[in-house]
Amino acid sequence: MNKVLIALDYNPTAQKVAETGYRLARAMNASAILLHVISTATYYSSLNYSPIMGFDSFSNVVETDADNKLKERAQEYLDEFKHHLGDESIETVLKTGDFGETILQTATGLNVDIIVIGTHRRCGLDKILMGSVVEKVLHHSSIPLFIIPISASGENK
Repeated sequence: MNKVLIALDYNPTAQKVAETGYRLARAMNASAILLHVISTATYYSSLNYSPIMGFDSFSNVVETDADNKLKERAQEYLDEFKHHLGDESIETVLKTGDFGETILQTATGLNVDIIVIGTHRRCGLDKILMGSVVEKVLHHSSIPLFIIPISASGENK
């Protein structure tokens, strides 16, 4: 294995996904690539990423034309992960689009060997309304996945 793509969302639980994915890459002597996808459908009114690896507030979702500011903050978010993991050789990739499709396209385009992604264990109405990025990636990927189950609190149950 040569490349591990680690898909990170805005959620503070992404820290566990990044750390686990990075350990996997190191164990396989592979390069790590951190990916963050900004949704084309929704922009966030809060452009502040918290120091705990996520948006400081997800409750205020509104349309905004602050694309450049959002991209700048998202890149800072990826750079924080890189710094947190202590490896400046980690590649960061920032994309805009549908989460699942963009993860798949990026993985294929970068010719990665495995995709590391976290699942928030959504179910019922929440899953229907929000969709499941992991499910989409799982059902459409020819690249192996390493799925990390994460509860809403960030702890495994």
